[in-house]
Amino acid sequence: MTDHDIAAIEEAVAELRQQVSDLHSELTHYNLVVSTGGNVSGRVPGRDLFVIKPSGVSYDDLAPDNMVVCDLDGNVIPGTKGSQRAPSSDTAAHAYVYRHMPEVGGVVHTHSDYAAAWAARREPIPCVITAMADEFGGPIPVGPFAIIGDDSIGRGIVETLTGHRSRAVLMANHGPFTIGKDAKDAVKAAVMCEDVARTVHIARQGGELVPIPQEAIDSLFDRYQNVYGQPKKEQ
Repeated sequence: MTDHDIAAIEEAVAELRQQVSDLHSELTHYNLVVSTGGNVSGRVPGRDLFVIKPSGVSYDDLAPDNMVVCDLDGNVIPGTKGSQRAPSSDTAAHAYVYRHMPEVGGVVHTHSDYAAAWAARREPIPCVITAMADEFGGPIPVGPFAIIGDDSIGRGIVETLTGHRSRAVLMANHGPFTIGKDAKDAVKAAVMCEDVARTVHIARQGGELVPIPQEAIDSLFDRYQNVYGQPKKEQ
């Protein structure tokens, strides 16, 4: 790779470095991670590259320049800022998702307490509150058990979420992974996943859960995805 190529990559990823670095503070703000666990990544628009957190680095020490740039096989791009650092141990999983789900622009992994507890039981979170219908369009599914280190987790994420409305999956005995149109969207899904995991857990302590009828779920999901929020500006 030439110096010109490296400079072009750095220009393309500079904004994403800042965004991905900043978004990690959302994970700590919402108490979704402890120590150095968890990670956020974002796909570089128009390139077969993504930016991800370095492995084992304290959240207090994260900065745009130590984010790691990888290709869609999970290889670090040599000569780029942060390339002297090892990327997240979940890099292979993120890479597999980006390779096989081109619509995904961001991936997040946490070990948030309540979502991880559902994952420990290998139990999907049932859609019994409107916030779940809005955000996930139904239950949050459980993915297969997989060992960190290769793309097994990524395969499980893709197999579980392909054709599914949910942007979150509870990987068995592990914890939640979320996807989104970009890194910010994936972080929002991670925040909401933990929120509904906690609420549904509390609700179940009081008695039997009452599911929302499918036609109501469909209506709520359509409204939230297509009507809720500010009108989109005309191009």
